[in-house]
Amino acid sequence: MTAKHNKNVPEKAGTTEIEAFLTKVAQTPFRPEGREHGRLIFALDATASREPMWDVACDIQADMFSETASLGRLSVQLIYYRGFGEVKYGPFTENSSALLRDMVGVYCLGGRTQIGRILNHALTAHSERRVSALVFIGDACEEDIEELCHTAGEMGMRNLPVFIFHEGEDVVARRAFQQIAQISGGAYCQFDSGSAKTLRDLLGAVAVYAVGGHRALEDFHNRAGRILLRLTAKSGW
Repeated sequence: MTAKHNKNVPEKAGTTEIEAFLTKVAQTPFRPEGREHGRLIFALDATASREPMWDVACDIQADMFSETASLGRLSVQLIYYRGFGEVKYGPFTENSSALLRDMVGVYCLGGRTQIGRILNHALTAHSERRVSALVFIGDACEEDIEELCHTAGEMGMRNLPVFIFHEGEDVVARRAFQQIAQISGGAYCQFDSGSAKTLRDLLGAVAVYAVGGHRALEDFHNRAGRILLRLTAKSGW
């Protein structure tokens, strides 16, 4: 088992990594189907080591909805794992208040990671009705990386990108998360408790992409003035 507490947590996410993440979001293929609204799976590690950041995650989730309100509907499914083999799957909902209540009611509980179950669930949901992206926030990986990457490869083939936000600096998790994001066609970014605002901005960008694609993402950056990267020039819009 990977020791979750053996981390040398950085002071904040690096500017270069943030730029790379946002550039990758801008370059991710967006394939809307008719007038279907965006669907996003928001998955969280709720094991004991993540308890200090759980309230931050709740606040960030609420902001995701506010960023997309003017663009169209965003339907989010909350998933979290904790304890002994426990994985909870909520319904897809556009009700941010209900989703926030669900998150506030969750308490963290020690246990092993269950990332594979999250990835497989996302594939199943995507086969039933298109999912724009999977967002995962976690700090450790205690599973077979080869198996996770195999599933990520299938996600990439089916245009289901995984955007991973890595809390802390666990080297095993970093290697796994980077590969999952890359193979699926998504992106990876590291953060800590000192970079919560940055995480909020990055999650907002993913949510905007899920609803409105590349043009909405460009408008989001121009309007908000956050971490502006001149993505239009970089991604050839």
